[in-house]
Amino acid sequence: MQRDGKNTTGQGTRPRIAVLVSVGRHPVTGRPRRAEFDARAVEMGLSLAAADDVTLIHAGVRSPEAEGALRGYLGMGIDSIEVLLQPDDADVVPALETRLRDMAPKLVLCGARGETGETSGLVPFLLAEHLGWSLVTSLAQIESIDGDSMTVLQALPRGQRRRLKVSLPAIVTVDAAAQPARQSAFGPARRGELCASQSAVTADVMAREWTVAPARKRPKRLKIVKAASARDRFKAAAAKAEGGTGQVLNGVSPQEGAEAILKLLREEGVLR
Repeated sequence: MQRDGKNTTGQGTRPRIAVLVSVGRHPVTGRPRRAEFDARAVEMGLSLAAADDVTLIHAGVRSPEAEGALRGYLGMGIDSIEVLLQPDDADVVPALETRLRDMAPKLVLCGARGETGETSGLVPFLLAEHLGWSLVTSLAQIESIDGDSMTVLQALPRGQRRRLKVSLPAIVTVDAAAQPARQSAFGPARRGELCASQSAVTADVMAREWTVAPARKRPKRLKIVKAASARDRFKAAAAKAEGGTGQVLNGVSPQEGAEAILKLLREEGVLR
């Protein structure tokens, strides 16, 4: 890794990189846009190789709304996006698997999860399983690519990082730990091309069995005392005990204990 923080590739090689992009949705307005995590994946790909060596692939329908969102990626300096035409009720994993086998990239970048559709984040895992490639999640940075391996930094909780050496080809997921994406320029976004192609359609049989319903309000969580040390936690617990609202149950029957717990849950708003 260079001292200036830029990523390097060993022996002057130019790895071929594929980035899977999707149509995002603004969290406030609900309008289609480029997905935040996918845009970070594109940014990471552009930091590793020239724009000509970075191929963007989208599997889905081609509509005016989707086209406007995908052009947000073109505005980052990409000349074209491959669009694998798939209906809304299709399973896009087989189509992506076929295209990646034909393309045979060294590295596949994608967002940790989408902003529309199921947003389960399982597509990278399913592709890695079907292709037999390595998989790394929560990637923060790719330090170097040398031959058939690469050195990466994986994001861990509380800002920690773990350095890994991963064999190629590999699929990696990018989330908020990666470098933010650059702004999308209007001119390149208009000049870029969306190259649509027909691909085999596989019905999503499992999704047909699901029942979709409006989200319900989640139950209220019990208050959790947060403190930095054991002494602070003990003081908080003691202060709560001195409030006089609680009671200590000794030698009661299981029925009485259950009724006391049920009463507490109703007072805290967990049950109604």
